Amino acid sequence: MELAFRRLGLSPDLVDYGEALDVQRRLHTDVLAGHSPSTVLLLEHADVYTAGRRTADGDRPQDGTPVVDVDRGGEITWHGRGQLVGYPIIRLAERAMVKQYVAVLESLLVRVLDEQFGIAATTVEGRSGVWLTDGPRDRKIAAIGLRVHQGVTLHGFALNCSNDLAPFENIVPCGISDADTTTISAELGRTVTPADVIDPVAEALAEELPQFLPADADPASPRPTEGALQ
Repeated sequence: MELAFRRLGLSPDLVDYGEALDVQRRLHTDVLAGHSPSTVLLLEHADVYTAGRRTADGDRPQDGTPVVDVDRGGEITWHGRGQLVGYPIIRLAERAMVKQYVAVLESLLVRVLDEQFGIAATTVEGRSGVWLTDGPRDRKIAAIGLRVHQGVTLHGFALNCSNDLAPFENIVPCGISDADTTTISAELGRTVTPADVIDPVAEALAEELPQFLPADADPASPRPTEGALQ
């Protein structure tokens, strides 16, 4: 079974979080039943705060801004215009692969940032996501939060490209108070949008994710630059 890619929408066609969550859930059911191939959803959300299962009350917005509570791991974060979001809905060959799967998501984003933009990102022990550690405070450039239900993944990653960082000041992002957030654009001093990033990210996902699929999946099938992205 192949690995498929779908673009749900990029600016100006922003995707409502609730609508994307419904797509994830329907696709999860279909992948689990064998009616759909493992599929990566790529999109740009309309502005929203989402809170994972470990979110503390003190990390939420103090001005009453609405928050969507979701069943992923992790804590509170923000999604919105200028941020590339990826939701791989894939059947894992083995449940024990979850830790490795997260590590690969992090490493492929690190590789894209380095090879495409010359940004020296890394991972930080004990903290999920992708970071820049060359300043007085660490700066988070990509977040990861997921759920695995009956061997099929939900949720995924969010890569800060050209988004405004002000919404992060209204929360404690991912429950981490001693670090900052950043974007590709802020690091380079020029605008880099999700549309500029989506193809190299999709190519990296197509290279790396087949290793997690069951043996009957075809690792040669994902070709996002030749029509697999829709």
